[in-house]
Amino acid sequence: MAASSRAQVLDLYRAMLRESKHFSAYNYRMYAIRRIRDAFRENKNVKDPVEIQALVNKAKRDLGIIRRQVHIGQLYSTDKLVIENQEKPRP
Repeated sequence: MAASSRAQVLDLYRAMLRESKHFSAYNYRMYAIRRIRDAFRENKNVKDPVEIQALVNKAKRDLGIIRRQVHIGQLYSTDKLVIENQEKPRP
């Protein structure tokens, strides 16, 4: 993979993770993060430039979907789950 292609993929990966952390619903947030990590790990050994470009294009479309869903989720927010309200232990 070319250096520019690698940098583009890493930027896309970070952007998708960053945007997924804005989901207001815990279950959606954790599912999206897990799914993004799994998808990128699954395709990390792809060498064909055409296939890499197709995957990058799909990831860009998915990033747009994540952004729209985050925005919609913020319009209809719900109460936090018990697991989200736990305080971290103090040292």
